[in-house]
Amino acid sequence: MGIFTRFRDIINSNINAMLDKAEDPEKLIKLMIHEMEDTLVEIKASCAGVMANRKKAEHRLDQIQSKVKYWGNNAELAVNKDRDDLAREALIEKRRLTEMETPLEKQIMEHNSLIEQYQEDIRQLEDRLRMAREKRRGLVQRHLRAKGKKRTQEEIRRMDSAETIFKFEQLENRIERMEAEADLVNFGKSPALEGEFENLLVDDEIEKELQDLKSSLQKETTTPA
Repeated sequence: MGIFTRFRDIINSNINAMLDKAEDPEKLIKLMIHEMEDTLVEIKASCAGVMANRKKAEHRLDQIQSKVKYWGNNAELAVNKDRDDLAREALIEKRRLTEMETPLEKQIMEHNSLIEQYQEDIRQLEDRLRMAREKRRGLVQRHLRAKGKKRTQEEIRRMDSAETIFKFEQLENRIERMEAEADLVNFGKSPALEGEFENLLVDDEIEKELQDLKSSLQKETTTPA
């Protein structure tokens, strides 16, 4: 299991906890990006630590291999000088150092494998982080639209409820009563000033029409048969 996989489990745990609490999706997106950024920093730091240890092991291996070569040359020199006793001592030291090479080589191989895993985890996480940042704006906008749509639908359902309709009818009845009360205020009272002037105009027209009628009838009676 890679380091990224273990950190991903932690991230999923935090996200699931927020989902259980019905947290704001916008906050959830920010948390996911923040978690991935923190995880990326930790993985890179861990990878750098392993690379430093590998470098130390490689340096140590180079030193040992150099000494192995040194004691091998000394053994040859001792043989050429007919100093078998010194040649033996040199070969013993060479063997001791040679035995130290294998554990270091194995350690370096393990470091290489771990570094490869770290690098793969870093690549995956950087890809996920880049995608999350690209999608963040769109997801936030979708969330805002969804919230607005939900609020609108809830308001429509609330307006369609029997309680709201009843209140609306009560308000309508109240307005009708106020209108009726306003009409009753002037009920039985003399016409307003404007109404009186309108009546005067009507009276003048009637009088004129009456006079015209009388004149017409008078002409008919005075005209010879």
